[in-house]
Amino acid sequence: MPADHDIFDLLVVGGGINGAGIARDAAGRGLKVLLVERADLAQATSSASSKLIHGGLRYLEQYAFRLVREALAERETLLAMAPHIIWPLVFALPHAPSLRPAWMIRAGLFLYDHLGGRRRLPGSRGVDLRRTPFGAGLRPELRKGFVYSDCWVDDARLVVLNARDAVARGAVVRTRTECVTARRTGPLWEAVLRDVRTGGETTAVARLLVNAAGPWADRVAAGVMGGNRRPPLRHVKGSHIVVPRVHDGDHALILQNDDRRVVFVIPYEGVFSLIGTTDVPVTGDPADAAIGEDEIAYLCTAVSRYLARPLAPADVVWSYAGVRPLYDDGSADPSAVTRDYVLSLEADGGPPSLHVYGGKITTYRRLAEHAMEKIATVLPGLAPAWTAGAPLPGGAMPDADFDRFVADLARRRPGLDAAWLRRLARRHGTVADDIIGEARSMADLGRHFGAALYGCEVDWLRRAEWAETADDVLWRRTKEGLHLDPAGRAAVAAYMA
Repeated sequence: MPADHDIFDLLVVGGGINGAGIARDAAGRGLKVLLVERADLAQATSSASSKLIHGGLRYLEQYAFRLVREALAERETLLAMAPHIIWPLVFALPHAPSLRPAWMIRAGLFLYDHLGGRRRLPGSRGVDLRRTPFGAGLRPELRKGFVYSDCWVDDARLVVLNARDAVARGAVVRTRTECVTARRTGPLWEAVLRDVRTGGETTAVARLLVNAAGPWADRVAAGVMGGNRRPPLRHVKGSHIVVPRVHDGDHALILQNDDRRVVFVIPYEGVFSLIGTTDVPVTGDPADAAIGEDEIAYLCTAVSRYLARPLAPADVVWSYAGVRPLYDDGSADPSAVTRDYVLSLEADGGPPSLHVYGGKITTYRRLAEHAMEKIATVLPGLAPAWTAGAPLPGGAMPDADFDRFVADLARRRPGLDAAWLRRLARRHGTVADDIIGEARSMADLGRHFGAALYGCEVDWLRRAEWAETADDVLWRRTKEGLHLDPAGRAAVAAYMA
């Protein structure tokens, strides 16, 4: 039997948003936590979202009131926790009379306004698209619309910040570490962990195993853990495209398609628009997920029905796809499969395990709280819930006022470009000062790779945020890959190597 100091309370398998959120919550309650991720944090589903903190307006049609209520309540909780990477976003919904009737949309928005205890975000209203900025970029025949508010989030950074806070509270996070096997040995789990960079193997021992492997949760349950059943998961691919900006203004668009799905058009990285998503059933390894030409055509066609300047596949400058691990509720329509989460605690006399199925980024914090409620039944004596009022790293700003923080940062750093400071603060919040260090001019920031990426930030990402490859830096810790030319991206790759 290992000594107590060698035994973890929780071994969390999976470094997406749910795994990172559970690790953070558990560490903050005094548990000894080890999180392992076989690739990079947020490398799969958690960085392939529509990047929204939202209740899910369309889920009201599926009568998913519990999910929508919980998600709506979480918007403002998360906004206060991380105002640097989460901020309010207004959505304009042009009304197409041939699709959902106006009364149905008004009723849905009324529920949306009142289900979640809205405090900071403005309520919905009808607008004249011809006389307001919300008609920008749309066909002139579109006259009536509605506006409402949700929030934007940098999804991959949300995962990293949860992992960082978990470590600050005592957790151990190991990326590029695969859990090869996990077997019950008496009252403990004994897991074999493989470093994917070197092939070296180590053993970890824990009282409880959390399977938060996302789209691989079924494989972990049936293979890694030596189980004899596959949980009821459905893999549904969601793809997005990025195109040059299609409309002026800071608002997003939510567009109804004739298949009754909706497509988002979201301002992205200043000069681009992010468009998504699709719902395509898939089989095979989720790591192989890639957008199909049919999906690109679908998204271009869906938005072109509304835009004054139609889009074509040739306009796409970047795309990504991720696989959602949805709990199989028997629905024949992939778009109607529940986005709610299911937590399955297994404790049949041996060491317990908790399996996480489904979920969405918006509700990750509540999922973690519910996970801890289940864990408390087998690991009693836990501290109470604490995450609702605890800022994530970089988020402790007076009144969660990002603009005021940036203005103060610019005042304190007069020798640095104000636009660059804002971009740095958007990624790191109050941690920006630690990254800048003693720099007094742009020349002091280290190597300039192009766009807004400098050596001091890349060094920080390597040192403090588990970044090991160019992709980690360019597409997950930042989105500077969109702004750099091939030479700049190659320079980052050489620097990281």
